[in-house]
Amino acid sequence: MSYSILHAGPSRSFPDQHPFLIRASANGDGVVIVGEQAGAAFAQLGAGEDRTFLAIELRDECLGVHNGERSGSENSNVIGFARFRMGSAVPSDLIELVKQPGTKASAVQAARHAFESAGLKVAICGDFPGRIVNRLLRPYYNAALRRLDEGLATSADMDLTLKLGLGYPEGPISLLERTGLADHHDVSLALFRALGHSDYVPARRAQVARHRQRQGA
Repeated sequence: MSYSILHAGPSRSFPDQHPFLIRASANGDGVVIVGEQAGAAFAQLGAGEDRTFLAIELRDECLGVHNGERSGSENSNVIGFARFRMGSAVPSDLIELVKQPGTKASAVQAARHAFESAGLKVAICGDFPGRIVNRLLRPYYNAALRRLDEGLATSADMDLTLKLGLGYPEGPISLLERTGLADHHDVSLALFRALGHSDYVPARRAQVARHRQRQGA
């Protein structure tokens, strides 16, 4: 499956050169829009109905923000994608591929093949804020930060317990401090605003980190 890349500003999914970008062609069957302005670029490009698929890079928003929602009859070749990345860490190999109710199975499979052909792993999900990983992990991280504030244990002991007890490669406090508490704040806040569930309210330590970053501290 051939595809073209349309760059629309800095990309969170592909901040550096990657085989997926290198394998792109000038006139591919599909189009992948990467960058923080991918939604705006899609609006200028149009639906691209002559393409096998058209993929828009997402942050935490729904694909429907860019593609519209018309009673399940959305433009059927348009999908969303995001490469999972924790804060400032190197992006993982996971691509979360977003489909709408009216998305053609052939478009999803074509996009999946394009990403997998470059060595990436693909998970398919419906069009929900934050997709799979953030919906599952952000409440867990907020809970860990709140238990730390309550004095349940030291950060080192909490991390050690979860690493040894659950087999995690890294504890939640260490992971958040390494990749950015401020970024966790932003993702959690976006999900709270979209979903209204208190589990997504950024924990106090994340709020402090975001405030200090805004002050340049």
